[in-house]
Amino acid sequence: MNLGMDTSTVAQNVQLALAPVFFLTAVAGMIAVVAGRLARIVDRARVVELALENASKTTEIEKNLRELRYLHLRGRLSNASIGLLTLCGFLIGLTIIFLFLGQEWGLHGQRMAIFSFLAGVVSFIAALIGFLWETVLAMQLFNSNALEVERHIQREG
Repeated sequence: MNLGMDTSTVAQNVQLALAPVFFLTAVAGMIAVVAGRLARIVDRARVVELALENASKTTEIEKNLRELRYLHLRGRLSNASIGLLTLCGFLIGLTIIFLFLGQEWGLHGQRMAIFSFLAGVVSFIAALIGFLWETVLAMQLFNSNALEVERHIQREG
């Protein structure tokens, strides 16, 4: 079966496709990291929901509700990041395909490869922004809870 490509063209295309393949590896690693954070968010939300059901004081209820709101937002940010990373992986996969077909399609295939690669990079950057935002929210909640504990200790001491 001859697709009209000679061996040197195939070898050149494989070399061109290596950088996007490494990028795919980074995307897969980021998906694993964000999915791990999402799993911890869901686990923590279950614990806080249980504490909310057993809470009797208004202050406990308010604290748990505030934490659940933060966890919900963090979960949405994590889901958005995973979606953007998945889109990035898809676009980088298209880039690899377009690089291989670009020789047959000429300039049109090369333009499509450039567009899909740049769109993938933009998607990756947007996912990183979502990931950063989620980690900032996690730290804000941590700082808020730490300050509450400190105030409680000072009142009793």
